[in-house]
Amino acid sequence: MVIKDFEGLIEKVKGFDKKKRMAVVVAEDEHTLEAVIKAQVANIANAVLIGNAEKIRQILVEMNQSFDDECIIDAENDRAAAYKAVDLVNEGRIDFIMKGKIQTADLLSAVVDKERGIRTTKIMSHVVLNEVPSYHKLLLTTDGGMMMYPDVKQKQEILKNAVDALLALGYENPKVAVLAAVEQVNSKMPETQDAVKLKELNQAGVIDNCIVEGPISYDLALSKDASSLKGYESLVSGDVDILLVPNITAGNILGKCLLWTAGARMAGFVSGAKVPIVLASRGSSAEEKYLSLVLAAAVGG
Repeated sequence: MVIKDFEGLIEKVKGFDKKKRMAVVVAEDEHTLEAVIKAQVANIANAVLIGNAEKIRQILVEMNQSFDDECIIDAENDRAAAYKAVDLVNEGRIDFIMKGKIQTADLLSAVVDKERGIRTTKIMSHVVLNEVPSYHKLLLTTDGGMMMYPDVKQKQEILKNAVDALLALGYENPKVAVLAAVEQVNSKMPETQDAVKLKELNQAGVIDNCIVEGPISYDLALSKDASSLKGYESLVSGDVDILLVPNITAGNILGKCLLWTAGARMAGFVSGAKVPIVLASRGSSAEEKYLSLVLAAAVGG
């Protein structure tokens, strides 16, 4: 199964037998609440709102909305709200977490807490789905938000998180491009050496449930015509599902280029914890937050 756009993803989640449950951490933020309410109305997920209960209710009144009292949990500060969310996950009451008006570091501090947190043995990496007008299906990029300069072992784990996300969406053997500036291995370009190692691990069956190509440049990954012009043959070219970037800088630049100059819509979450964590920035639009909620609901629980 391949999902062409976010509308297809939304319909998939609406078809689930059981509605997912999310915890919104420091929920007193209008854009966040707008996305949460839209998700509830669309039958995507039910929410527990954690934070300053008085402020949350005041914003809801201003929005002409209301929540049942048991769905609003008062917390004395941001730290307490974050820990309440991870406690709910550990109790099996929550399928994913949504960041509200809280600093990312404060939320992640509770997530990785050795005694109460929800970290697993996996690496935590950022997974983003992009709906790009010029591309024929959703395009996953990773990791432009968590791991700064991963080594080849860490890239292997980042890749697994991305593949697992698409498998959860119903994909079979997603196609992976390990991006570099060139297609040849170059001793002065470590990302090319990492790419060929990942491809070898895939061919040996160590990295499974996907098809890995690399090193490969962005144009050859996205365009069959560009591949033909260069005489480059690969099952991945022109039909890639996952773009694995060399480092956080490349991933951040690529994501912003797709969003601001290619007209992309995006949704993202952090993978590797017990449940997905939506970390859309406080400056993100309500639509981006909503689509991120949809994605987390699709893969979580």
